[in-house]
Amino acid sequence: MLDPSAHLDSFARDNLPPGEEWAEMDWSSLPELAEYSKTINCASELLDRHIDEGNGARSVLHFGDLTWSYAELLDRANRIAHVLVDELGIKPGNRVLLRAPNNPMYVAVWFAVMKVGAVAVATMPLLRARELTFMADKARVAVALCDRRLDDELKQTLKDSACLERALYFSPTGEQTEAGSLEELMAEKSGDFANVMTSADDVALIAFTSGTTGQPKGCMHFHRDIMAICDTFSRYVLRPGPDDVFCGTPPVAFTFGLGALVTFPMHAGASTALIETPGPDVLLQCIQQHSATVCFTAPTMFRAMTGLVADHDISSLAKCVSAGETLPLPTFEAWRQATGISTIDGIGSTEMLHIFIAAAGDDIKPGATGKAIPGFEARVTDDDGNPVPAGTVGRLAVRGPTGCRYLDNPERQAAYVQDGWNYTGDAYLCDEDGYFWFQARADDMIISSGYNISGPEVEEAILDHDAVQECAVVASPDPERSFIVKAFVILREGAAAADSTVKVLQDHVKATIAPYKYPRAIEFVAELPRTETGKVQRFKLRQQELEKAGQAS
Repeated sequence: MLDPSAHLDSFARDNLPPGEEWAEMDWSSLPELAEYSKTINCASELLDRHIDEGNGARSVLHFGDLTWSYAELLDRANRIAHVLVDELGIKPGNRVLLRAPNNPMYVAVWFAVMKVGAVAVATMPLLRARELTFMADKARVAVALCDRRLDDELKQTLKDSACLERALYFSPTGEQTEAGSLEELMAEKSGDFANVMTSADDVALIAFTSGTTGQPKGCMHFHRDIMAICDTFSRYVLRPGPDDVFCGTPPVAFTFGLGALVTFPMHAGASTALIETPGPDVLLQCIQQHSATVCFTAPTMFRAMTGLVADHDISSLAKCVSAGETLPLPTFEAWRQATGISTIDGIGSTEMLHIFIAAAGDDIKPGATGKAIPGFEARVTDDDGNPVPAGTVGRLAVRGPTGCRYLDNPERQAAYVQDGWNYTGDAYLCDEDGYFWFQARADDMIISSGYNISGPEVEEAILDHDAVQECAVVASPDPERSFIVKAFVILREGAAAADSTVKVLQDHVKATIAPYKYPRAIEFVAELPRTETGKVQRFKLRQQELEKAGQAS
């Protein structure tokens, strides 16, 4: 039973799946979780609290040579909150689309949305108008706050969307005041704001993720969920302190990045060094410049940084967290040899909000993802949901204080949540010691360099091109990225199976959907493997690619 909502706009709550379709959740497993009140605004807990406790002067955000204190972040978030309410008419429960790379103003607008009791719909900077339009219309978003450097795709979205009506633009640090900008409106507002006292189970964010259907799926998470990831993985596995400085590459628009670079450090009273355009040299320079102690990134980045470590002073670094894809043992060992740090591997999902299996310090078993973290349970089951013996490969199931609640998507809800457990779509085995070992993805999701890429979504983009008759997209093993997107394409009559056509199709995909999703390999074929009913057998293509990789090694 949900507690009474503070939302005047009930759209989010109205579109939650029925309670009986949620995974089972245990709020008594940890003392911190059991003590949550019925009214929680995560902005009050993560931001306002530090000023109330006399720590407003402490640093919270570093961005190049700029540093904001907790008090300065609060002032900006409060002013933006007034703009949302006074100028845009935002009411508790309204959805607000957010669009920016990792910079201080993005964090400020996110907290402003929390403060007014609205629902954040965060979007990746690389997304195109087609993807943004789907998300805006699915979540019934009328207002957007956007980094002005990303205005092109959003302006097109304003034309294409049936729901999105208005956007305000801002600069990375809030210093480039222009007529009609968010900064201009902020300047006239008060730095004080009374946060809306949201219910603990009021929806705080709708996080979109791509799935096997090819369309993004909205995952709804509550204010208490945001606090729960801080009181599970961060408190019991990462264990940061107020003097830590976080850094990393995951976009804050991803729930992985939201926890890694915003909620985890602020829960501990620590600070974060933000970078907008991550690369191995940029991240290493960030660690050196800000004496960062905690780094979150994907295995691909750890591999890329390993050979560059000697050129930078990263002696401050104490803890590293890898997620987004499984951490290969050679990468773990190479990074440990280069830095002396045993990387924390973890598995999480947008549906679960953040990491639920991991291990740190002496509990790390190299090659294994880890154990279910405090507050969560995990097991491996057969296709019928029955637990399998240790050492047996099966489906990974997990439950805890967070769980999957899709926005108006009963079909996917029924697939992800079964018998009270969340099924992640991963094949795992669990050993006698309770450690979980990744085996493979069990669906058509392609995980490449930490990005989740839907094969069917890429197929749809390729099929938009006039030269293509049919195609199938699968994951192909790659030594640098773990996997790449590979497309098997049947061309229409008259189209040339040439390198020039490969480039044309790749450029077409980049212009249609987020560029990181484009197929790095395209193979032209005369036919695709099919069942007797005509369904494409993608598993045969995946197996073919795995066999090729095995022969090559």
